Amino acid sequence: MASRNIPLIRTVEELEKARERFREKYYSVKRYISVCGGTGCRGGGCLAVAEEIKNVIKEAGLEKELPVRLTGCHGFCERGPLVVVYPQKIFYQKVKPVHARKIVLRSAVQGEVIEELLYEIPEEAQKVVQEEEVPFYKHQMRLIFGMNGMIDPENIEDYIALGGYSALRKALFEMQPEQIIEEVKKSGLRGRGGAGFPTGRKWESVRRAKSRDGIKYVICNADEGDPGAFMDRSLIEGNPHSVLEGMIIGAYAIGVHQGYVYIRREYPLALKMLTRAIQQAREYGFL
Repeated sequence: MASRNIPLIRTVEELEKARERFREKYYSVKRYISVCGGTGCRGGGCLAVAEEIKNVIKEAGLEKELPVRLTGCHGFCERGPLVVVYPQKIFYQKVKPVHARKIVLRSAVQGEVIEELLYEIPEEAQKVVQEEEVPFYKHQMRLIFGMNGMIDPENIEDYIALGGYSALRKALFEMQPEQIIEEVKKSGLRGRGGAGFPTGRKWESVRRAKSRDGIKYVICNADEGDPGAFMDRSLIEGNPHSVLEGMIIGAYAIGVHQGYVYIRREYPLALKMLTRAIQQAREYGFL
């Protein structure tokens, strides 16, 4: 959980100073353990796994040297709970609390690989060690979900440390609204629904539109009606501040001051993370 003993972030200079401070706070230690905390892994018992890993670390007196991060969804839900040991990126699947001691004392501390927890490629009967060697991940280029397995979604300081809100800084202090819209149009960004409507054209039309009462809104549609579609849920669970940052940039570009996120009640974890992110964004001066 982020600490609240810093002043509001009001300027570019304050943002950059905060970023350096948070990098030192969270990333000066290169060795850490990432536990997937997405809905799928939570159903498999990842919270108990994370708790036992922390207990072993505490017993060994390694709390300052070996932090544990409960992150968003890593994507490979069928093999959860998932644990990744950094900086080697040793990928463990189907982890149970009983495995915590081996992961901490043998893998994280001594650099050993726990063979029984490695993923095995079915067609080749071959086990892989690193996360990027798993076929499911190997050919992916993760843009939207790139930080899902790294940051703590409940900690705005973690997000800022890894470059969060730097796009907003550029939009507010280096660009005019029309320039932002042109940049989005050039990017080719489209809606992720069925129509695939160009986002830049949508923003442009809203900016030009006249409202009867002079009020416009930015709406984030986080509802998913397609069976088995959990992109929005996974993003909000794992990186809610990226959604808020995008909404703020969009609001500035189209000239509005109020936004709504439409999210279904069946996503309790996503709702919790988003609510927490909104609260923190207000506390730190971004909303």
